[in-house]
Amino acid sequence: MKIQQFLEHYGVRINPFSQEDAQSDHIFQRHCAQALYHPAWDKVLGDCRNPSTAIVFGEKGSGKTAIRLQLVKAIADHNQKCSDERVFVISYDDLNPFLDAFQDRLRGRRRNPDNALKEWRLWDHMDALLTLSTRRICKALLDNTGNDPGISPEQLRKLPRQQKRDLLLLAAFYDQSSDQSHTARWQLLKRQCGYSAPFAHWRWLLGLVGTVLLTLITLRDVLTAPTAAFPRLLQWWFPLLLFILWLPWLKRTLSLWRRGWQVARQVRILDHGSGSLQKILAGFPAGEIDDQPIPSRDRSDDRYELLSKLQRLLTPLGYSSIVVLVDRVDEPHLINGSAERMRDFLWSMFDNKFLKHPGIGFKMLLPRDVVFFLSREEKEFYERSRLDKQNLIKSLEWTGESLFDMASSRIRACRNEAQQQGSPELTIRDFFADEVSREDLIARFARLRVPRHLFRFLYRLLTEHCNRFTEDQPSWKISRSTLETAADAYAREQEAFERGLGTG
Repeated sequence: MKIQQFLEHYGVRINPFSQEDAQSDHIFQRHCAQALYHPAWDKVLGDCRNPSTAIVFGEKGSGKTAIRLQLVKAIADHNQKCSDERVFVISYDDLNPFLDAFQDRLRGRRRNPDNALKEWRLWDHMDALLTLSTRRICKALLDNTGNDPGISPEQLRKLPRQQKRDLLLLAAFYDQSSDQSHTARWQLLKRQCGYSAPFAHWRWLLGLVGTVLLTLITLRDVLTAPTAAFPRLLQWWFPLLLFILWLPWLKRTLSLWRRGWQVARQVRILDHGSGSLQKILAGFPAGEIDDQPIPSRDRSDDRYELLSKLQRLLTPLGYSSIVVLVDRVDEPHLINGSAERMRDFLWSMFDNKFLKHPGIGFKMLLPRDVVFFLSREEKEFYERSRLDKQNLIKSLEWTGESLFDMASSRIRACRNEAQQQGSPELTIRDFFADEVSREDLIARFARLRVPRHLFRFLYRLLTEHCNRFTEDQPSWKISRSTLETAADAYAREQEAFERGLGTG
């Protein structure tokens, strides 16, 4: 007997339990994302008009990625309804590019994965968030296809000069592309946004024009008395005057090169070149950037100011707040599921000043593996992080009843439309014989704890049941014996997997 034959008997088109990862689960994304919410959903979402921070710890398969997708959908719905109070979303979940660049910058023993993340600091997180947001804005300005409906090039071109300067300053430090060089891309951004600085290179022009005039004056009688004119170029006052003419340009170039070197050294999640940064910074008038924050030191102060610049830049674009979605921190190959490395990566982020930054809400969906380290921290850590004020959820638990409702909702989502309209509401209980009560199923589902285990178990159960019957003599009800056999086998398999003795 085939599983599809069993499901079609109930009018179910596809297997509701064939998918385990919300990222690729088309059933969840199309039908269940707006119907199935964890009981703690309201605490995680909060108010989109005034985003708050929520820190959620959940074991693998408990629905963290599903919550992230639901947050994205809820914020998108809010943005459609409130066009003047939209939320700018930063998805901080693809960490490999940042961690790879960071590890490449380290030397010796510190490049070891066990030691590398001990060097990760709060400002590295801030640099990564500024990079993600700046790249999105710059891409919207350079991409005329309208792929980002939230930001239009026309809006960016209408910004005041000061905010155009802020955008280009952020782009100098945080916008990079593999399609073109850093300098060429910045020059293109400068032209596209309409930022003009005709006197930014006045020192170079002064040296050039002065050199030409001085040479012409020195060689004024070269045609009539060449033997007397050319020796003047070798006299001591000629190179001295040239040096005086080029001294302002030389001082400015060395100063900008030093700044570029400091930025390239301190922004460790990107691969910057001192020369390219010097050329880019030279494109600003000195009076417009000399007093501006530059990420050139081992501290977060400059990054906080740049973060504030980003917020002021987003305000005329219709974004009144920012939400940072943190997920999949266990997946980068530098972390590779290690609880200790996750701790080293995350702990610097637990800073109350950072998590409570005005206008920004952090939704951190973290593996439960690192909860163990929270109980071992000193008082200083809790005073700095103030986790009691961060909407902390230490365990993303699911009850048997909520898992029962989830299974039933997925079944109904996969039914034919005609079956949905012309028959009573179907639940997971209808798949079982009368000897299996609703309470029995809820009790067994409670032991599974998380949706991923539920889906795996029900898929295995359907397979076990269908293998016991033939197509010409099918059975449309799952017996208690089949349920118990499948449950015992799954429990042993899961226990072996958790101990590292099986493949799961």
